Amino acid sequence: MLFRSLLPLTAVAFATPSVAYPNLLNEQPLLKPEESQSRADIIEESFVHAWDGYYKYAFPNDELHPLSNGYGNSRNGWGASAVDALSTAIIMRNATIVNQILDHIAKIDYSKTDDMVSLFETTIRYLGGMLSGYDLLKGPASDLVKDEKKIETLLTQSKNLADVLKFAFDTPSGVPYNNINITSHDNDHAKTNGLAVTGTLVLEWTRLSDLTGDDEYANLSQKAESHLLDPQPKEAQPFPGLVGSSIDIRTGKFANAQVSWNGGADSFYEYLIKMYVYDPKRFGKYKERWIAAAKSTIEHLASNSETRPDLTFLASYNNGNLGLSSQHLTCFDGGNFLLGGTVLDREDFIDFGLKLVNGCHATYNETLTGIGPESFSWSPTNVPEDQRGLYERAGFYISSGAYILRPEVIESFYYAWRITGEEKYREWVWNAFVSIKKYCRTDSGFAGLMDVNAKDGGGRYDNQESFLFAEVMKYAYLTHSSDEEWQVQKGDGNQFVFNTEAHPFRVHRG
Repeated sequence: MLFRSLLPLTAVAFATPSVAYPNLLNEQPLLKPEESQSRADIIEESFVHAWDGYYKYAFPNDELHPLSNGYGNSRNGWGASAVDALSTAIIMRNATIVNQILDHIAKIDYSKTDDMVSLFETTIRYLGGMLSGYDLLKGPASDLVKDEKKIETLLTQSKNLADVLKFAFDTPSGVPYNNINITSHDNDHAKTNGLAVTGTLVLEWTRLSDLTGDDEYANLSQKAESHLLDPQPKEAQPFPGLVGSSIDIRTGKFANAQVSWNGGADSFYEYLIKMYVYDPKRFGKYKERWIAAAKSTIEHLASNSETRPDLTFLASYNNGNLGLSSQHLTCFDGGNFLLGGTVLDREDFIDFGLKLVNGCHATYNETLTGIGPESFSWSPTNVPEDQRGLYERAGFYISSGAYILRPEVIESFYYAWRITGEEKYREWVWNAFVSIKKYCRTDSGFAGLMDVNAKDGGGRYDNQESFLFAEVMKYAYLTHSSDEEWQVQKGDGNQFVFNTEAHPFRVHRG
């Protein structure tokens, strides 16, 4: 799961009434192993299709425009789709694509770009992608690439990139600027930084230190994180573990007490438990903060729709008021509760995680395309008249019907499958993938949809986000592939932990 900027209102298509998307889950037999493998092959074919289109029309730029066969450079022109695709190509054991990406990474000059750089996006996509590739190719996929120099270049380039970025942390508090100019060492002069943007660096930068033996990178990210673990002032934490969404860069103090698991806050909570999975000895405090946040979330943010009391979503909180709306981005939450629940042996967290998974499943299962919307609400006081039927039947209505190839719902289905072993969750992943393949696939790749609750998706956006490769394809494939080292495990036996872009890192061995 990961914080992403929401689409501007001018780009949003609003939903119209629909009939229910047919629910076939209870009618489908349990998969035989050979059937699961055939599904994995179909998913891999889709990955290769998207890669071939990108490689033909857009490489080495950041992303393919899959309708016009043009390209975009929203991530500084370093080839975001290539780097984001690396760990998935390794897991699929596609040596041809892996070597194409490794050859590209060796040529990237991270010190040059004409655009401002997002510390957050660059960390989770580029730094995360390269470190993950290194961990996989030095570990369980060590037979895939014969040239050891190519593999070592991943670590060299990771260090080069971090050295370019690290001036962002040079502030009085250590809370970094997010938007930086790497040429002039300037920034956007923001007064504050966001909770997710500040709190979703520590896994990648700590892993880099552990691999290089240079503590500087870990120390920078952990100093920034320290302000989030001990939030000041006390009003910034209205409930134990749940904190505001904005931090003063100069002082490290919180600038508000607006609480949510939505975009802008989401992956801070995600990384608390993942840092504990990464290294329980060093990051016990992160675990305690996650437990506090999880318990407060269940007590104060859990919300049920009036028309579908069986569905549970997470509300937001601000100054005594609950906001009854959520986002596709937020739907990583079920998977995060499931991970924390299985690692800590807490059935209460697992049970709540499954409730959240069920709620997000409804946002897919009740639309015409079988794909969930960018944002939705269950507030009974603001139901649009043309969506009253949807609200009465489905328990929610749609505030933005767009779908830009986001992974979070499939991500949580994957965690539910791995941790419970219940076949229905694998079916939910497959149903979602089939819908994406049906409505989003083009001759050269995959395009986003303007309205998931309109016929044929209401039109398509001419952009293929790099996280299609890193996340959507990976989680779908992992759900239908064999039990390798990199898979999420029940209990505390995880050998890898996924960053918010779904790049798996080897857990720390000391």
